[in-house]
Amino acid sequence: MKVAGFGFRRAASLASLRCALAAAGGAQGIGILATLAPKICSPAFMALAEELGLPICPIGADMLPSLTTPTVSDRIMRRFGTGSIAEATALAAAGQGASLLVSRVLSSDGMATAAIAERTVPDMAKNVTQKDITA
Repeated sequence: MKVAGFGFRRAASLASLRCALAAAGGAQGIGILATLAPKICSPAFMALAEELGLPICPIGADMLPSLTTPTVSDRIMRRFGTGSIAEATALAAAGQGASLLVSRVLSSDGMATAAIAERTVPDMAKNVTQKDITA
């Protein structure tokens, strides 16, 4: 499942979040929206989730320092211990073994960022044959 992670300023609008998501490739195939836990009640973020009919995954700031991101903002690194809120929240929500499909992109007004992550788990059932079961 693909996860869209977001970082955004308090004053970000629904249009800002839409723009960031569009810059990341759009909502097609996205199953979850993620951001920092304190921001999940943002009216714009809640409106985006409602508009898309997607669940929200809140990510605690304590999870971020363990996540390495390809994009590094010095300001975000100093404050949160990771380089990008959008990338880190997408990776955290996607789960262990996730990778970024789209690195952080910025909305045209500079108020929001988005990144897309996905965890691919091999389907072990496809590799098991009847012979394996009876052996």
